[in-house]
Amino acid sequence: MNAPGQILDLFAGPGGWSEGLRALGLRDIGIEIDASSCATRAAAGHTTIRADVAAYPTAPLRGKVTGLIASPPCQTFSAAGLRAGNTDLPLCHQALDDIARGYDSRNTSLAACTDSRSLLVVEPLRYALALRPEWIALEEVPAVLPLFEHTARLLASAGYSTWTGVLNAADFGLAQTRRRAFLLASRTRPALPPEPTHADGGTLADLFGDGLPSWRTMGDVLGCAPGDVITRGNHTTGGSRFPTTGPSWAITGRARSWMLRVGNRTASTRRRLDQPAPTLLFAKALNDVSWIEADGTPIRRLSVAEAAVLQGFSATYPWAGSRTKQFEQIGNAVPAPLATAVLRSLVPVRLELAA
Repeated sequence: MNAPGQILDLFAGPGGWSEGLRALGLRDIGIEIDASSCATRAAAGHTTIRADVAAYPTAPLRGKVTGLIASPPCQTFSAAGLRAGNTDLPLCHQALDDIARGYDSRNTSLAACTDSRSLLVVEPLRYALALRPEWIALEEVPAVLPLFEHTARLLASAGYSTWTGVLNAADFGLAQTRRRAFLLASRTRPALPPEPTHADGGTLADLFGDGLPSWRTMGDVLGCAPGDVITRGNHTTGGSRFPTTGPSWAITGRARSWMLRVGNRTASTRRRLDQPAPTLLFAKALNDVSWIEADGTPIRRLSVAEAAVLQGFSATYPWAGSRTKQFEQIGNAVPAPLATAVLRSLVPVRLELAA
């Protein structure tokens, strides 16, 4: 990194934030340790430093970073995991206070953590106070909101305007009701949440402007509008008939009756094609995310292309690694439409494309 005004993306993953920036004509440099994610980023044209964020030195980056983005690994706090991070919350809070005082207690705290990943949530503050970027955008599962609120208070003491809260990706054009905690901060402008572009059921126009369209549905983005009847191929009929207006990878079957099931328990979440998907979770068996008939009859597992589109990526995004690693990357990525909405509200207009 040898040019000023760079955007640094910590725990960059496969490129959700990067795709969000690309839609705004901007680019970032990611730091990511996972080999498959790095390969995906490279294939998608996103610059990456393969390194451990917690071990990477901040001194060489001083004076070179305008924007800081971070989505620390969420598995330790996620409802889909064992939530070991809940046990480690006091250690994380203490580490945040120590960093703000200029004392690096990470090694001591790490030794006491139930899950070594828990402490990664303090890394954005370490980078922020060392680099003093103009703006900051952090994302995590909602359970991390108290830590983000703590971080925001410390950033406010360092001269930042801050906002913390939970956003629903469906309110910003994603066909998925994915809720995530965000921390936005700026040294040059008020930090404010993005304005929603969609609403559950839509809203009517009034004196203050046009109304908002309804949430997008799985059928909207997967090329299979509600009411279309599409024949699945089998050993008798062979082949499949796709809707003429849909992409060649579009789902097949009787679209009106299809549902997406996330989880293999009796009470697992189920959504119809004319609804947004629930939060996609791939932390466990891939079979847990599948298409079923309305009566529960299995149809098939969700495909990589379908999962990518439901997460806001293109159907042809160049995922690298095994099928399991591809689903893992998709499930952990920040949806690009949500990233774009958040960054549009935060990034100064005068910021030029970082080459």
